[in-house]
Amino acid sequence: MSAVNVVTRELERLEGLWEDGLSDAYRSYLEAVGEFESADQPRLALAAALIEVGIRLQGLGGRAAAAPTLLMGDLCLARSSRLLADAAPHNVQVAFARAIEEMSAAAASERPAPQIRNLLVRAFEAR
Repeated sequence: MSAVNVVTRELERLEGLWEDGLSDAYRSYLEAVGEFESADQPRLALAAALIEVGIRLQGLGGRAAAAPTLLMGDLCLARSSRLLADAAPHNVQVAFARAIEEMSAAAASERPAPQIRNLLVRAFEAR
């Protein structure tokens, strides 16, 4: 299955996000997944992009998002979790979970959050 087909299928109900930054995040993560199997690269890059956008939509560390926006963020995180379960080695899955925990812990303690993109790129290195 081509990368375009993978992304198109996974964006069901999330189409509006593609133009709102998801496509840019996806392209940036494609560079970070070059060491993985080529068939898994689009799924992994999309998973990371969905996490980044999902956290932004939820307003983590800031003002609480409106219910529809919060639910869209939840959908992004759920979709990314499934993509990681399908395509990422266990160590990478754990590294992604830890990155999200780190973001959440910073928000809960009202500390400045680390750059999510840096955390997620490092998570790919846990292979």
